[in-house]
Amino acid sequence: MISRSYYKSLVYIFFLLFLPFQVFAITPKDCEKMIIEGVEAMNKKDYAKSLEILTKTRKIAQENKWYREEFLATNNIGANYYMRLDYGEALNNYLDAYKIAVAHLDEKSEMTVLNNIAILYSRDKKTEKAEEYFTKAYELAGKVNNNTSKGLYAINLTIVSNEKKDYKKAKQFIDEALKLTENSPYALLAKATLVETLVNLKQYDEAEKISAELLPKLNGIEHSEYKTQILYNLSSIAEHKNDLPKSFHYLEMAEKSNLNYDFKENLYERFSLLYKKANNIERAVAYKDSVMMIKDSVNQIKNGQLFENSKIKFELQKSQKNLAESQEKLTTERSFFIKGILLAIFIVIIIFWALRNSIVKNKQQKIIEQSNAEIAKLELEKEKKNKEILENQLKEKEVLALLEEEKYKNEIEAKNRKLTTKALQLTTKIELIDDLVRTLSRQTDNDFENQDVSNIIKQLKIFQRQSREEESFFIHFEEVNQGFINKLKTLHPDLNSNDLRFLSYVYMNLSMKEISSLLSITTEACRKRKERIIKKMNQDDNIDLYNYITSL
Repeated sequence: MISRSYYKSLVYIFFLLFLPFQVFAITPKDCEKMIIEGVEAMNKKDYAKSLEILTKTRKIAQENKWYREEFLATNNIGANYYMRLDYGEALNNYLDAYKIAVAHLDEKSEMTVLNNIAILYSRDKKTEKAEEYFTKAYELAGKVNNNTSKGLYAINLTIVSNEKKDYKKAKQFIDEALKLTENSPYALLAKATLVETLVNLKQYDEAEKISAELLPKLNGIEHSEYKTQILYNLSSIAEHKNDLPKSFHYLEMAEKSNLNYDFKENLYERFSLLYKKANNIERAVAYKDSVMMIKDSVNQIKNGQLFENSKIKFELQKSQKNLAESQEKLTTERSFFIKGILLAIFIVIIIFWALRNSIVKNKQQKIIEQSNAEIAKLELEKEKKNKEILENQLKEKEVLALLEEEKYKNEIEAKNRKLTTKALQLTTKIELIDDLVRTLSRQTDNDFENQDVSNIIKQLKIFQRQSREEESFFIHFEEVNQGFINKLKTLHPDLNSNDLRFLSYVYMNLSMKEISSLLSITTEACRKRKERIIKKMNQDDNIDLYNYITSL
């Protein structure tokens, strides 16, 4: 039997042997620095150095199972091959990066490599496929709230939309991209793509304005592609404006700044078109031949067959992923189904047992339920009868209230009629006094002077009594029609006693003729008084005075 101390000794020896490697081990941070160094070399077009650094980094990451670093190194190796137009190797490396992202990393990594694969499809003129994968990357970026990446993918979708001649959609994407990339490294790319979109939309002046702002900023190798594209678009604008010398000038500048061998085809196509417009057929044909030579050369570089095989591998991998997800979903559903069946069987057994032990209780429950139902029925009938009785009582109360109200109205009308009669009597007395005054006025004999004085005194006494009767009229009217006079005074303080008297007659629903008789004035004077009172009350001339004062 091996002793425990022996195992301890082996562990101690192994620790001593492994210690030097631990001291000089490379950390994930070291790998990240190496990846940054490799990307910088790639941006400077030093592809050999970049591939050397990134390949070494990937090997270290694989040995230590540092999936993040392995993914970044593999993805950038693919980018190197893409920059060298070796699309077959580029797609192979992107596929490896995609496997790592799906198996070990997050959606951010997945969307990055999806975007790169979409770019390859775009370069291969597979615009539908390119749009599909750009859209997936764009949606993933929105899902993880990565606005910078979302802006980049919006730029790529703009380029694809321009290629499909869907310029309206392209404008929508580039407007969003400009907002999302405003303070990011992709700001220049977004503006350069905006210029191309504006040219497609024939907004040439705005495109020229933005190009003039951008060109001074596009110095250095890292911006050569943007500069070439801007100059190419300026050449197109000049052509549309029929300025061929200027169009040739911009195109020659674009050719000088171009470092992308693949873009030479576009440049030579435009040269051929411009020379054809300038009636220089010989040069036009020469550039057309150059286009064919470039296409042949690019096709050889692209590793055509390997690229097609790699695309098939990617699609197969995607299908396998979807199939695995479907199988996983099916397994989960099957598990839920089996659990559901077991649960149902368990519930059935419990129900059966419960039913078996509760037959008697159910019978008793039925008897109780029947009794309760009969009781409830009787209660319902009783409640219905009580409701009917209550409704009848309410109707009786309503009828009594209506009768009481009608009685009150009749009483008021009777009292108002009495007031009217009294007012008419008063008017008659006043008329008699007026006749007496006229009679006395016709007397001219001096013998009757003392008698005339006596009659005048009597007349004054009659007027005094008349005034008292007028006061009693208002008091009696206010008792019958409680608050009416006070309401009028409150709402219309400018009304005098004569106005209030006139309105009281209107309130009693007397006609203008009856009111004029009571006031001993003509009907026309009565109407004018009515108009004056309405004006005093600040009301419309067409107002129905009776309806107004009865609604107070």
